[in-house]
Amino acid sequence: MASRNILVAVAWPYASGSLHLGHIAGAYLPADIFAKYHRLAGNKVLMVSGSDVHGTPITVRADEQGVTPQEIVDRFHPEFLEYWRALSISFDLFTTTGTDNHRAVAQDMFLRLRENGFMYRHTTEQAYDETAGRFLPDRYVEGTCPHCGYGEARGDQCDNCGRTLDAVDLIDPKSKLTGTKPVQRETEHYFFKLSAFQEPLTEWLKTRQGWRKAVQNWAVGFVEEGLHDRAFTRDMDWGIPLPVDDLGPGKVIYVWWEAVMGYLSAAKEWAQIQGTPDAWKDWWENPEAETYYFIGKDNIPFHAVYWPALLMGYEGLNLPTNVPANQYVTFGGEKASKSRSVGDAVLGYLESYQPDGIRYALAASMPEQDDTDLTEGEIVRRINDELVANWGNLVNRVLSMTKQYFSGVTPKAELADKDRKVLDDMTAAIVECGEHIEAVRLKAGLNTALAAAQQVNAYLSEAEPWKTAKREEELTAATLYTAVNAIAAINLMMAPYLPFGADKVWLALGVEPSGWQAPEVEAGVKLGDPGPIFQKADLLR
Repeated sequence: MASRNILVAVAWPYASGSLHLGHIAGAYLPADIFAKYHRLAGNKVLMVSGSDVHGTPITVRADEQGVTPQEIVDRFHPEFLEYWRALSISFDLFTTTGTDNHRAVAQDMFLRLRENGFMYRHTTEQAYDETAGRFLPDRYVEGTCPHCGYGEARGDQCDNCGRTLDAVDLIDPKSKLTGTKPVQRETEHYFFKLSAFQEPLTEWLKTRQGWRKAVQNWAVGFVEEGLHDRAFTRDMDWGIPLPVDDLGPGKVIYVWWEAVMGYLSAAKEWAQIQGTPDAWKDWWENPEAETYYFIGKDNIPFHAVYWPALLMGYEGLNLPTNVPANQYVTFGGEKASKSRSVGDAVLGYLESYQPDGIRYALAASMPEQDDTDLTEGEIVRRINDELVANWGNLVNRVLSMTKQYFSGVTPKAELADKDRKVLDDMTAAIVECGEHIEAVRLKAGLNTALAAAQQVNAYLSEAEPWKTAKREEELTAATLYTAVNAIAAINLMMAPYLPFGADKVWLALGVEPSGWQAPEVEAGVKLGDPGPIFQKADLLR
Protein backbone atom coordinates (compact mmCIF):
# COMPACT_ATOMS: atom_id res chain seq x y z
CA MET A 1 0.00 0.00 0.00
CA ALA A 2 1.33 3.42 -0.95
CA SER A 3 2.36 5.81 1.79
CA ARG A 4 -0.28 8.41 2.68
CA ASN A 5 0.27 12.04 3.61
CA ILE A 6 -1.36 12.70 6.99
CA LEU A 7 -1.51 16.22 8.43
CA VAL A 8 -2.17 16.14 12.18
CA ALA A 9 -3.24 19.66 13.15
CA VAL A 10 -3.56 20.25 16.88
CA ALA A 11 -5.30 23.08 18.74
CA TRP A 12 -3.10 26.08 19.51
CA PRO A 13 -3.06 26.75 23.27
CA TYR A 14 -3.05 30.32 24.54
CA ALA A 15 0.38 31.02 26.06
CA SER A 16 -1.36 32.55 29.06
CA GLY A 17 -1.12 29.86 31.72
CA SER A 18 -0.16 26.29 32.52
CA LEU A 19 -2.05 23.49 30.79
CA HIS A 20 -4.00 20.89 32.77
CA LEU A 21 -4.75 17.23 32.15
CA GLY A 22 -8.00 18.15 30.42
CA HIS A 23 -6.03 19.87 27.68
CA ILE A 24 -3.76 16.84 27.25
CA ALA A 25 -6.64 14.35 27.13
CA GLY A 26 -8.77 16.57 24.91
CA ALA A 27 -6.37 17.37 22.08
CA TYR A 28 -2.65 16.71 22.50
CA LEU A 29 -2.55 13.06 23.54
CA PRO A 30 -5.19 11.97 20.97
CA ALA A 31 -3.24 13.73 18.22
CA ASP A 32 0.00 12.10 19.32
CA ILE A 33 -1.48 8.59 19.47
CA PHE A 34 -2.91 9.09 15.99
CA ALA A 35 0.37 10.45 14.62
CA LYS A 36 2.48 7.69 16.20
CA TYR A 37 0.20 5.04 14.72
CA HIS A 38 0.46 6.48 11.22
CA ARG A 39 4.23 6.77 11.48
CA LEU A 40 4.38 3.09 12.53
CA ALA A 41 2.13 2.24 9.59
CA GLY A 42 4.64 3.87 7.26
CA ASN A 43 2.69 7.00 6.38
CA LYS A 44 4.17 10.49 5.98
CA VAL A 45 2.98 12.42 9.01
CA LEU A 46 3.28 16.13 9.64
CA MET A 47 2.08 17.07 13.13
CA VAL A 48 2.03 20.79 13.86
CA SER A 49 0.77 23.30 16.37
CA GLY A 50 2.12 26.14 18.44
CA SER A 51 1.45 28.71 21.10
CA ASP A 52 -1.26 31.23 20.27
CA VAL A 53 0.49 34.41 21.38
CA HIS A 54 -2.14 36.93 20.30
CA GLY A 55 -5.14 35.61 22.19
CA THR A 56 -6.73 38.16 24.47
CA PRO A 57 -6.29 35.88 27.54
CA ILE A 58 -2.61 36.81 27.23
CA THR A 59 -3.24 40.54 27.19
CA VAL A 60 -5.74 40.18 30.04
CA ARG A 61 -3.12 38.41 32.16
CA ALA A 62 -0.45 40.90 31.17
CA ASP A 63 -2.68 43.79 32.22
CA GLU A 64 -3.44 42.08 35.54
CA GLN A 65 0.25 41.52 36.27
CA GLY A 66 1.55 44.80 34.91
CA VAL A 67 3.85 43.17 32.35
CA THR A 68 3.96 43.02 28.57
CA PRO A 69 2.11 40.30 26.63
CA GLN A 70 5.49 39.07 25.33
CA GLU A 71 6.66 38.46 28.90
CA ILE A 72 3.63 36.22 29.45
CA VAL A 73 4.38 34.32 26.22
CA ASP A 74 8.04 33.92 27.15
CA ARG A 75 6.98 32.39 30.47
CA PHE A 76 4.56 29.77 29.18
CA HIS A 77 5.74 28.77 25.69
CA PRO A 78 8.87 27.04 27.11
CA GLU A 79 6.64 25.30 29.66
CA PHE A 80 4.53 23.86 26.83
CA LEU A 81 7.69 22.55 25.15
CA GLU A 82 8.58 20.78 28.39
CA TYR A 83 5.17 19.05 28.44
CA TRP A 84 5.73 17.69 24.96
CA ARG A 85 9.23 16.46 25.78
CA ALA A 86 8.21 14.84 29.06
CA LEU A 87 5.08 13.16 27.66
CA SER A 88 6.60 12.26 24.25
CA ILE A 89 4.06 14.39 22.37
CA SER A 90 5.80 14.15 19.01
CA PHE A 91 5.30 17.43 17.16
CA ASP A 92 7.24 17.88 13.96
CA LEU A 93 6.97 21.57 14.76
CA PHE A 94 5.50 23.40 17.74
CA THR A 95 5.97 27.07 16.94
CA THR A 96 4.16 30.31 17.81
CA THR A 97 1.91 32.78 16.04
CA GLY A 98 4.52 35.42 16.78
CA THR A 99 6.87 34.51 13.91
CA ASP A 100 7.55 36.56 10.78
CA ASN A 101 6.45 33.52 8.79
CA HIS A 102 3.05 33.40 10.48
CA ARG A 103 2.53 37.12 10.01
CA ALA A 104 3.29 36.76 6.29
CA VAL A 105 0.88 33.82 5.89
CA ALA A 106 -1.94 35.60 7.76
CA GLN A 107 -1.48 38.80 5.78
CA ASP A 108 -1.38 36.85 2.51
CA MET A 109 -4.63 35.12 3.40
CA PHE A 110 -6.27 38.47 4.17
CA LEU A 111 -5.13 39.92 0.84
CA ARG A 112 -6.27 36.87 -1.15
CA LEU A 113 -9.68 36.85 0.55
CA ARG A 114 -10.06 40.56 -0.17
CA GLU A 115 -9.00 40.02 -3.80
CA ASN A 116 -11.55 37.21 -4.12
CA GLY A 117 -14.33 39.51 -2.91
CA PHE A 118 -14.82 38.14 0.61
CA MET A 119 -13.68 41.18 2.59
CA TYR A 120 -15.38 44.54 2.95
CA ARG A 121 -15.15 47.58 5.22
CA HIS A 122 -18.01 48.28 7.58
CA THR A 123 -18.62 50.65 10.46
CA THR A 124 -19.94 48.87 13.52
CA GLU A 125 -20.29 49.34 17.24
CA GLN A 126 -17.80 47.86 19.68
CA ALA A 127 -17.65 47.81 23.45
CA TYR A 128 -15.73 50.78 24.84
CA ASP A 129 -14.58 51.27 28.43
CA GLU A 130 -14.97 54.97 29.18
CA THR A 131 -13.06 54.67 32.45
CA ALA A 132 -10.08 53.00 30.79
CA GLY A 133 -10.46 55.07 27.65
CA ARG A 134 -10.12 52.18 25.19
CA PHE A 135 -12.03 49.76 23.01
CA LEU A 136 -12.44 46.33 24.60
CA PRO A 137 -11.50 43.12 22.79
CA ASP A 138 -14.23 40.51 23.23
CA ARG A 139 -12.58 38.65 26.11
CA TYR A 140 -12.33 41.90 28.05
CA VAL A 141 -16.11 41.82 28.34
CA GLU A 142 -17.98 39.32 30.50
CA GLY A 143 -21.67 38.87 31.17
CA THR A 144 -24.64 36.52 30.90
CA CYS A 145 -25.08 34.37 27.80
CA PRO A 146 -28.26 35.34 25.93
CA HIS A 147 -28.75 31.74 24.78
CA CYS A 148 -28.32 29.63 27.92
CA GLY A 149 -28.16 32.13 30.77
CA TYR A 150 -24.63 31.16 31.83
CA GLY A 151 -23.39 33.98 34.03
CA GLU A 152 -19.68 33.85 33.11
CA ALA A 153 -19.88 34.06 29.33
CA ARG A 154 -17.20 36.00 27.51
CA GLY A 155 -17.66 38.49 24.70
CA ASP A 156 -16.44 35.95 22.12
CA GLN A 157 -17.92 32.67 23.32
CA CYS A 158 -19.99 30.95 25.99
CA ASP A 159 -18.09 28.01 27.48
CA ASN A 160 -21.34 26.51 28.75
CA CYS A 161 -23.32 26.14 25.50
CA GLY A 162 -20.48 26.60 23.02
CA ARG A 163 -22.13 29.46 21.12
CA THR A 164 -19.90 32.07 19.55
CA LEU A 165 -20.90 35.57 20.62
CA ASP A 166 -20.23 39.25 20.15
CA ALA A 167 -19.72 41.38 23.22
CA VAL A 168 -22.87 43.35 22.34
CA ASP A 169 -24.88 40.13 22.74
CA LEU A 170 -24.10 39.74 26.46
CA ILE A 171 -26.67 40.53 29.13
CA ASP A 172 -25.36 42.82 31.90
CA PRO A 173 -21.87 43.13 30.39
CA LYS A 174 -18.91 44.31 32.46
CA SER A 175 -15.39 45.36 31.55
CA LYS A 176 -12.67 43.09 32.93
CA LEU A 177 -10.45 46.16 33.15
CA THR A 178 -12.57 48.33 35.44
CA GLY A 179 -15.75 46.38 36.24
CA THR A 180 -17.85 49.13 34.68
CA LYS A 181 -20.53 48.65 32.06
CA PRO A 182 -19.05 49.35 28.62
CA VAL A 183 -20.74 51.63 26.14
CA GLN A 184 -20.96 51.11 22.39
CA ARG A 185 -18.89 53.30 20.09
CA GLU A 186 -18.57 53.27 16.35
CA THR A 187 -15.42 51.84 14.81
CA GLU A 188 -14.58 50.71 11.27
CA HIS A 189 -13.39 47.20 10.52
CA TYR A 190 -12.94 44.70 7.74
CA PHE A 191 -15.66 42.05 7.73
CA PHE A 192 -15.38 38.53 6.30
CA LYS A 193 -18.33 37.45 4.14
CA LEU A 194 -19.05 34.31 6.11
CA SER A 195 -22.65 34.43 4.89
CA ALA A 196 -21.42 33.70 1.34
CA PHE A 197 -20.48 30.19 2.45
CA GLN A 198 -23.87 29.19 3.85
CA GLU A 199 -24.72 26.76 1.04
CA PRO A 200 -21.25 25.34 0.28
CA LEU A 201 -20.56 24.71 3.98
CA THR A 202 -23.94 23.05 4.49
CA GLU A 203 -23.38 20.73 1.55
CA TRP A 204 -19.81 19.98 2.55
CA LEU A 205 -20.65 19.25 6.19
CA LYS A 206 -23.57 16.97 5.36
CA THR A 207 -21.39 14.82 3.09
CA ARG A 208 -18.58 14.23 5.61
CA GLN A 209 -17.87 10.54 6.18
CA GLY A 210 -16.56 9.14 9.46
CA TRP A 211 -17.10 12.29 11.51
CA ARG A 212 -18.31 11.96 15.07
CA LYS A 213 -22.05 12.55 14.94
CA ALA A 214 -21.94 15.08 17.77
CA VAL A 215 -19.41 17.17 15.85
CA GLN A 216 -21.13 16.88 12.48
CA ASN A 217 -24.61 17.54 13.84
CA TRP A 218 -23.47 20.53 15.89
CA ALA A 219 -21.67 22.08 12.91
CA VAL A 220 -24.58 21.47 10.53
CA GLY A 221 -27.03 22.94 13.02
CA PHE A 222 -24.80 25.94 13.60
CA VAL A 223 -24.61 26.67 9.86
CA GLU A 224 -28.31 26.06 9.23
CA GLU A 225 -29.22 28.62 11.89
CA GLY A 226 -27.73 31.15 9.48
CA LEU A 227 -24.19 32.43 9.03
CA HIS A 228 -23.54 36.13 9.54
CA ASP A 229 -20.60 38.17 8.36
CA ARG A 230 -18.11 38.70 11.16
CA ALA A 231 -15.46 41.31 11.89
CA PHE A 232 -12.03 40.27 10.65
CA THR A 233 -10.14 42.98 12.52
CA ARG A 234 -10.02 44.40 16.02
CA ASP A 235 -8.92 47.62 17.72
CA MET A 236 -5.71 46.43 19.39
CA ASP A 237 -1.96 46.88 19.19
CA TRP A 238 -1.08 43.26 20.09
CA GLY A 239 -1.63 41.09 17.03
CA ILE A 240 -0.95 40.72 13.31
CA PRO A 241 -1.14 44.17 11.69
CA LEU A 242 -3.18 44.60 8.54
CA PRO A 243 -1.12 44.70 5.32
CA VAL A 244 -3.20 47.72 4.21
CA ASP A 245 -3.56 51.06 5.96
CA ASP A 246 -7.02 52.19 4.84
CA LEU A 247 -8.51 51.69 8.34
CA GLY A 248 -5.86 53.77 10.07
CA PRO A 249 -3.61 52.72 12.98
CA GLY A 250 -4.36 50.30 15.80
CA LYS A 251 -6.07 47.59 13.73
CA VAL A 252 -4.99 43.94 13.80
CA ILE A 253 -6.35 40.70 12.37
CA TYR A 254 -8.78 39.20 14.88
CA VAL A 255 -7.15 36.28 16.67
CA TRP A 256 -10.16 34.06 15.89
CA TRP A 257 -9.18 34.06 12.24
CA GLU A 258 -5.46 34.42 12.56
CA ALA A 259 -4.87 31.52 14.97
CA VAL A 260 -6.40 28.85 12.71
CA MET A 261 -4.15 30.06 9.90
CA GLY A 262 -1.33 28.70 12.08
CA TYR A 263 -1.86 25.21 10.73
CA LEU A 264 -0.83 26.46 7.30
CA SER A 265 1.92 28.76 8.51
CA ALA A 266 3.42 26.03 10.72
CA ALA A 267 3.54 23.63 7.76
CA LYS A 268 5.31 26.29 5.71
CA GLU A 269 7.73 27.04 8.54
CA TRP A 270 8.51 23.33 8.95
CA ALA A 271 9.23 23.06 5.22
CA GLN A 272 11.59 26.02 5.41
CA ILE A 273 13.43 24.50 8.38
CA GLN A 274 13.87 21.25 6.40
CA GLY A 275 15.45 23.19 3.56
CA THR A 276 12.59 22.15 1.23
CA PRO A 277 10.39 25.27 1.07
CA ASP A 278 7.68 23.67 -1.08
CA ALA A 279 7.33 20.46 0.97
CA TRP A 280 4.25 21.84 2.77
CA LYS A 281 2.31 21.44 -0.48
CA ASP A 282 2.38 17.63 -0.04
CA TRP A 283 -0.14 18.08 2.78
CA TRP A 284 -2.00 21.19 1.66
CA GLU A 285 -2.29 21.07 -2.12
CA ASN A 286 -2.14 17.31 -2.73
CA PRO A 287 -5.80 16.23 -3.14
CA GLU A 288 -4.95 12.75 -1.79
CA ALA A 289 -3.56 14.13 1.47
CA GLU A 290 -5.62 13.78 4.66
CA THR A 291 -5.96 16.46 7.34
CA TYR A 292 -7.16 15.80 10.89
CA TYR A 293 -7.86 18.55 13.42
CA PHE A 294 -7.59 17.55 17.08
CA ILE A 295 -9.48 19.98 19.30
CA GLY A 296 -11.91 20.25 22.21
CA LYS A 297 -15.61 20.69 21.54
CA ASP A 298 -15.47 24.41 22.34
CA ASN A 299 -13.37 24.82 19.18
CA ILE A 300 -15.82 23.13 16.79
CA PRO A 301 -17.14 26.34 15.20
CA PHE A 302 -13.64 27.59 14.47
CA HIS A 303 -12.45 24.34 12.86
CA ALA A 304 -15.60 22.90 11.29
CA VAL A 305 -17.12 26.17 10.07
CA TYR A 306 -14.89 29.28 10.10
CA TRP A 307 -11.62 27.67 8.99
CA PRO A 308 -13.22 25.69 6.14
CA ALA A 309 -14.91 28.92 5.01
CA LEU A 310 -11.56 30.72 4.96
CA LEU A 311 -10.04 27.84 2.98
CA MET A 312 -12.91 27.88 0.50
CA GLY A 313 -12.51 31.61 0.06
CA TYR A 314 -8.73 31.40 -0.35
CA GLU A 315 -9.03 28.49 -2.85
CA GLY A 316 -6.57 25.72 -3.67
CA LEU A 317 -5.99 24.35 -0.17
CA ASN A 318 -7.31 21.11 1.33
CA LEU A 319 -10.38 21.16 3.54
CA PRO A 320 -10.40 19.09 6.75
CA THR A 321 -10.73 15.34 6.33
CA ASN A 322 -12.01 15.04 9.89
CA VAL A 323 -12.44 17.19 12.99
CA PRO A 324 -12.49 14.60 15.80
CA ALA A 325 -13.32 17.02 18.58
CA ASN A 326 -13.38 15.58 22.07
CA GLN A 327 -15.82 16.41 24.82
CA TYR A 328 -14.63 17.90 28.11
CA VAL A 329 -12.63 16.35 30.91
CA THR A 330 -14.19 17.58 34.13
CA PHE A 331 -12.71 17.66 37.63
CA GLY A 332 -15.24 17.22 40.38
CA GLY A 333 -18.00 17.90 37.86
CA GLU A 334 -16.52 21.21 36.66
CA LYS A 335 -14.95 21.79 33.26
CA ALA A 336 -11.19 22.15 33.58
CA SER A 337 -10.28 25.78 33.06
CA LYS A 338 -7.02 27.71 33.22
CA SER A 339 -8.82 30.97 33.81
CA ARG A 340 -10.91 29.59 36.68
CA SER A 341 -8.13 27.35 38.16
CA VAL A 342 -10.13 24.14 37.79
CA GLY A 343 -7.93 21.07 37.27
CA ASP A 344 -4.29 20.67 38.32
CA ALA A 345 -1.43 21.67 36.03
CA VAL A 346 0.41 19.00 34.06
CA LEU A 347 3.83 19.55 35.62
CA GLY A 348 2.50 18.60 39.05
CA TYR A 349 1.48 15.17 37.79
CA LEU A 350 4.77 14.68 35.93
CA GLU A 351 6.62 15.08 39.20
CA SER A 352 4.78 12.11 40.72
CA TYR A 353 3.69 9.74 37.94
CA GLN A 354 5.48 8.11 35.03
CA PRO A 355 4.67 9.73 31.69
CA ASP A 356 3.31 6.42 30.37
CA GLY A 357 1.11 6.15 33.44
CA ILE A 358 -0.39 9.57 32.75
CA ARG A 359 -0.78 8.76 29.05
CA TYR A 360 -2.48 5.46 29.86
CA ALA A 361 -4.92 6.87 32.41
CA LEU A 362 -5.91 9.70 30.07
CA ALA A 363 -6.22 7.45 27.01
CA ALA A 364 -8.40 5.01 28.93
CA SER A 365 -10.63 7.91 30.05
CA MET A 366 -10.61 9.89 26.80
CA PRO A 367 -13.83 11.95 26.41
CA GLU A 368 -14.54 10.96 22.81
CA GLN A 369 -18.33 10.87 23.04
CA ASP A 370 -19.23 12.26 26.46
CA ASP A 371 -17.68 14.43 29.14
CA THR A 372 -15.43 12.42 31.46
CA ASP A 373 -14.99 13.25 35.11
CA LEU A 374 -11.42 12.58 36.19
CA THR A 375 -10.19 12.12 39.73
CA GLU A 376 -6.74 11.36 41.00
CA GLY A 377 -8.09 8.15 42.52
CA GLU A 378 -9.24 7.01 39.08
CA ILE A 379 -5.84 7.80 37.59
CA VAL A 380 -4.11 5.74 40.28
CA ARG A 381 -6.59 2.86 39.92
CA ARG A 382 -6.11 2.63 36.17
CA ILE A 383 -2.33 2.70 36.46
CA ASN A 384 -2.17 0.04 39.17
CA ASP A 385 -5.07 -2.29 38.32
CA GLU A 386 -4.88 -2.15 34.54
CA LEU A 387 -1.52 -0.95 33.26
CA VAL A 388 0.77 -2.52 35.85
CA ALA A 389 -1.28 -5.59 36.80
CA ASN A 390 -2.31 -6.55 33.26
CA TRP A 391 0.20 -5.44 30.64
CA GLY A 392 3.32 -4.75 32.72
CA ASN A 393 2.94 -7.95 34.69
CA LEU A 394 2.47 -10.02 31.52
CA VAL A 395 5.74 -8.81 30.01
CA ASN A 396 7.71 -9.36 33.18
CA ARG A 397 6.39 -12.83 33.93
CA VAL A 398 6.96 -14.11 30.37
CA LEU A 399 10.51 -12.77 30.17
CA SER A 400 11.27 -14.02 33.67
CA MET A 401 10.04 -17.54 32.85
CA THR A 402 11.98 -17.57 29.59
CA LYS A 403 15.09 -16.58 31.52
CA GLN A 404 14.46 -19.23 34.18
CA TYR A 405 13.64 -22.14 31.89
CA PHE A 406 15.53 -21.32 28.67
CA SER A 407 18.41 -19.09 29.81
CA GLY A 408 16.67 -16.01 28.41
CA VAL A 409 16.66 -17.31 24.83
CA THR A 410 13.47 -17.58 22.79
CA PRO A 411 12.97 -21.36 22.58
CA LYS A 412 12.58 -23.33 19.38
CA ALA A 413 9.12 -24.85 19.41
CA GLU A 414 6.53 -26.93 17.59
CA LEU A 415 3.26 -25.10 18.02
CA ALA A 416 -0.06 -26.77 18.71
CA ASP A 417 -3.38 -25.51 17.40
CA LYS A 418 -4.08 -23.64 20.64
CA ASP A 419 -0.76 -21.82 20.35
CA ARG A 420 -1.30 -20.87 16.71
CA LYS A 421 -4.79 -19.63 17.60
CA VAL A 422 -3.31 -17.20 20.12
CA LEU A 423 -0.92 -15.79 17.52
CA ASP A 424 -3.70 -15.63 14.92
CA ASP A 425 -5.84 -13.76 17.42
CA MET A 426 -2.99 -11.32 18.02
CA THR A 427 -2.73 -10.67 14.28
CA ALA A 428 -6.48 -10.05 14.13
CA ALA A 429 -6.24 -7.74 17.15
CA ILE A 430 -3.57 -5.66 15.39
CA VAL A 431 -5.89 -5.21 12.43
CA GLU A 432 -8.80 -4.28 14.70
CA CYS A 433 -6.70 -1.86 16.75
CA GLY A 434 -5.47 -0.16 13.58
CA GLU A 435 -9.01 0.20 12.27
CA HIS A 436 -10.07 1.86 15.51
CA ILE A 437 -7.18 4.32 15.45
CA GLU A 438 -7.76 5.09 11.76
CA ALA A 439 -11.33 6.04 12.68
CA VAL A 440 -10.05 8.05 15.68
CA ARG A 441 -11.68 5.66 18.12
CA LEU A 442 -8.58 5.76 20.25
CA LYS A 443 -10.10 4.45 23.45
CA ALA A 444 -11.44 1.41 21.56
CA GLY A 445 -7.98 0.84 20.07
CA LEU A 446 -6.47 0.76 23.55
CA ASN A 447 -9.20 -1.59 24.77
CA THR A 448 -8.36 -3.97 21.92
CA ALA A 449 -4.73 -4.07 23.04
CA LEU A 450 -5.76 -4.59 26.68
CA ALA A 451 -8.10 -7.42 25.72
CA ALA A 452 -5.24 -9.08 23.84
CA ALA A 453 -3.05 -8.85 26.95
CA GLN A 454 -5.83 -10.35 29.06
CA GLN A 455 -6.18 -13.19 26.56
CA VAL A 456 -2.48 -14.01 26.78
CA ASN A 457 -2.59 -13.87 30.58
CA ALA A 458 -5.49 -16.36 30.48
CA TYR A 459 -3.54 -18.53 27.99
CA LEU A 460 -0.59 -18.69 30.40
CA SER A 461 -2.83 -19.50 33.34
CA GLU A 462 -4.28 -22.42 31.39
CA ALA A 463 -0.95 -23.66 30.00
CA GLU A 464 0.85 -23.37 33.38
CA PRO A 465 4.42 -23.31 32.01
CA TRP A 466 5.77 -23.14 35.58
CA LYS A 467 4.41 -26.65 36.02
CA THR A 468 5.12 -28.14 32.60
CA ALA A 469 8.75 -26.97 32.79
CA LYS A 470 9.42 -29.74 35.28
CA ARG A 471 8.37 -32.54 32.94
CA GLU A 472 7.49 -31.33 29.41
CA GLU A 473 10.17 -29.05 27.99
CA GLU A 474 8.71 -29.04 24.44
CA LEU A 475 5.28 -28.00 25.69
CA THR A 476 6.82 -25.27 27.81
CA ALA A 477 8.89 -24.09 24.85
CA ALA A 478 5.77 -23.78 22.69
CA THR A 479 3.96 -21.84 25.40
CA LEU A 480 6.75 -19.34 25.94
CA TYR A 481 7.56 -18.93 22.24
CA THR A 482 3.89 -18.14 21.72
CA ALA A 483 3.78 -15.77 24.68
CA VAL A 484 6.95 -13.91 23.63
CA ASN A 485 5.59 -13.33 20.13
CA ALA A 486 2.19 -12.37 21.51
CA ILE A 487 3.95 -9.73 23.60
CA ALA A 488 5.57 -8.37 20.43
CA ALA A 489 2.12 -8.08 18.85
CA ILE A 490 0.60 -6.39 21.90
CA ASN A 491 3.56 -4.04 22.22
CA LEU A 492 2.97 -2.85 18.66
CA MET A 493 -0.61 -1.96 19.59
CA MET A 494 0.53 -0.30 22.81
CA ALA A 495 3.35 1.68 21.17
CA PRO A 496 1.25 4.70 20.09
CA TYR A 497 -0.16 4.93 23.61
CA LEU A 498 2.87 4.00 25.75
CA PRO A 499 6.03 5.05 23.88
CA PHE A 500 8.45 4.83 26.78
CA GLY A 501 7.38 1.34 27.82
CA ALA A 502 7.22 0.20 24.20
CA ASP A 503 10.85 1.14 23.66
CA LYS A 504 11.87 -0.89 26.71
CA VAL A 505 9.95 -3.91 25.45
CA TRP A 506 11.38 -3.69 21.91
CA LEU A 507 14.88 -3.55 23.40
CA ALA A 508 14.19 -6.57 25.60
CA LEU A 509 12.74 -8.55 22.67
CA GLY A 510 15.60 -7.61 20.37
CA VAL A 511 13.26 -6.55 17.55
CA GLU A 512 11.82 -3.39 16.05
CA PRO A 513 8.51 -2.99 14.23
CA SER A 514 8.36 -2.49 10.48
CA GLY A 515 4.91 -1.37 9.44
CA TRP A 516 1.70 -2.05 11.31
CA GLN A 517 2.45 -5.71 11.86
CA ALA A 518 4.07 -7.58 14.69
CA PRO A 519 7.76 -8.42 14.22
CA GLU A 520 8.58 -12.08 14.82
CA VAL A 521 10.85 -12.86 17.74
CA GLU A 522 12.66 -15.83 16.21
CA ALA A 523 13.85 -18.86 18.10
CA GLY A 524 17.38 -18.40 19.41
CA VAL A 525 17.05 -14.68 20.05
CA LYS A 526 18.60 -13.64 23.36
CA LEU A 527 16.07 -11.66 25.34
CA GLY A 528 16.89 -8.78 27.64
CA ASP A 529 15.50 -7.75 30.99
CA PRO A 530 13.44 -4.56 30.80
CA GLY A 531 13.07 -4.41 34.57
CA PRO A 532 9.79 -3.08 35.93
CA ILE A 533 8.32 -1.28 32.92
CA PHE A 534 5.66 0.60 34.84
CA GLN A 535 5.63 1.75 38.43
CA LYS A 536 2.69 1.54 40.78
CA ALA A 537 1.18 4.89 41.64
CA ASP A 538 0.14 6.36 44.96
CA LEU A 539 -2.35 9.10 45.69
CA LEU A 540 -0.65 12.46 46.07
CA ARG A 541 -3.09 13.63 48.72
